[in-house]
This record gives sequence, structure tokens and C-alpha cells, in this order.
Amino acid sequence: MLVLVKRVEDGKITFQQTSKIGIVTMNRPGSRNALTASMWKELTVIFNKVKESSKIKVLVLRGTANQFTAGSDIKEFSQMSLTEAQNAFLNMEEAISTLESLPIPVLAAIDGPAMGAGFILSLACDLRIGTYNAKMGIPVGRLGITVGPSFMRRIVRLIGPSRGKELVFTGKIFTAGESYQLGLLNELVDPSELDQVVIKKAGVIMNQSKASLLAVKEAVDLCEWREDIPWHFVDPIDFPEGTRAFAEKRKPLFQ
Repeated sequence: MLVLVKRVEDGKITFQQTSKIGIVTMNRPGSRNALTASMWKELTVIFNKVKESSKIKVLVLRGTANQFTAGSDIKEFSQMSLTEAQNAFLNMEEAISTLESLPIPVLAAIDGPAMGAGFILSLACDLRIGTYNAKMGIPVGRLGITVGPSFMRRIVRLIGPSRGKELVFTGKIFTAGESYQLGLLNELVDPSELDQVVIKKAGVIMNQSKASLLAVKEAVDLCEWREDIPWHFVDPIDFPEGTRAFAEKRKPLFQ
């Protein structure tokens, strides 16, 4: 078994390779696995290594027990300039799109919250298996974050334009049951069974034709109309106030 551990600040990202399955674990439990800017960059490095590998047939993305990831570290955002925050979003998109473009099936194991950019990261996976602890949403309206087309495309393709707008308009958080009913989760299992179910699913998938697996990923991708345009992810007035309010644990005072 190959095990690589990249330590970043108070957390770490672990990459394990066993047989034909790669496993990436986000591990920063003290912050609900919230990803710092350096962690997003490290995910990109790992995903690119997976892309270059001829041995890995299926990738599993997971968090530590009772977590997936709360998304980006908002406290870190509150200390960034607007330019730094914009670049941080570009790094997020690079990690997410790199994962999305992998020529192998990717499974997300979701035991707990998948929020914000973490929610979008999960949607970049091909299949999502969740537990009854799972919660999914992108509550950015209190932060002054302006969700771009690439993020919304991933939401809309699963739940449609109207529900996608409602999700951002209201900051709604879907329960595990709601996520399953809407198709955000492919399967819902007991927390104690999650690892077993995910590895079993990966085992079934890796025994299929590699050509067939790649073809269906490419075919689905070609079915989608997309327009990638420059986008400003942070509002110059609302973003500083929203992230400071989060860090200070108070209600934001938007004008």
C-alpha cells in the first residue's frame, strides 16, 4: 500500500493507493475539515498525480469520521485581500475541475456536512454515497461570495435551475434524505457501513471496461452546454463584511 501524507497547517491530506483504488482523505477535524488555500493547492497536486497514474482505476474522496468538508476556511478568507480571495477561488476551481476531468470514476464518501465549495467538490465526483449524517448546501448569501457559472453548472445539472437558485437565495441546507431524493446522493447508508459500501462499489466499477467507463464520462460531459467566462467571485463590499462577521460570530451588516 502506498501512503502519502501532506501536512498543511493544523490538518493534513492523505493519499492512499491500494490495489487499483486511490483514496484521498481530507483531515482537519478541528475545523470540520474546512480547506485552507494551501489544502486546495495540494488537492490539485494529488488529483494530477492520479491523472498521470496508469494503475489507479477508481478514486475515492472522503473526510474523517462524521465529516466530509465544510468547504473553504472562511476565517482565513476574512484575513485576505480581495485579490487574494479571488485567487483562492481560482485555485478552488482548478482543484475541482481537475477532479472532474479525471479519466476514471470518482466516488465521494460523505459522512457529515458537504458545504460551500466542499459541496461543489462533491458534485464534481461521479457518484456520491452518503450517510444519514450528510448535509449539503452552499450558504454563501451571508458571506458576499458571488457564485460563478462553473459552480452553478454543477448544481443545476443535478437539481435544475429553480432549485439551484433557491439553494443560494435562501441558504437552505438539504438533509441526507432530501439530498438523496433530489439525486445529490446516489445512495444513503448507515455511517458504520459507509467505508464498506464505497469500497465494494469501487470494486464493482474497476472490473468494468476501462474504455466504457471513460466513454460514458466523456459522453455525459459532451451532453452539457457550458460557457467558461471570467468571473469575480467576491463582492468588494459584501465579502469583507460577510467574512469578518463569520470570524467574529455575528450577523453581517449588509448595506
